[in-house]
Amino acid sequence: MQFFYPVETLEDFHSLDEGDVLCGYLDGIQGLQCDLKEVSRSYWHGWRNGVVDGGFVEPDEAQLKLEAAFSGLHPK
Repeated sequence: MQFFYPVETLEDFHSLDEGDVLCGYLDGIQGLQCDLKEVSRSYWHGWRNGVVDGGFVEPDEAQLKLEAAFSGLHPK
């Protein structure tokens, strides 16, 4: 199984493949499962955000840190 590190910085976010992020997000917001053996890190990042926005899970520390970076705020 692959292991991906969560995206926490804007620089890291901007290195992701936008198409894969979108595909992952659309699957995640529908509550579809993510098989790490078959996806890219970009897809996984999008999926993680989709399952949060879909109300299936709460955001984790890495997601909150990235959100703060986008907002120009410091994480709590």
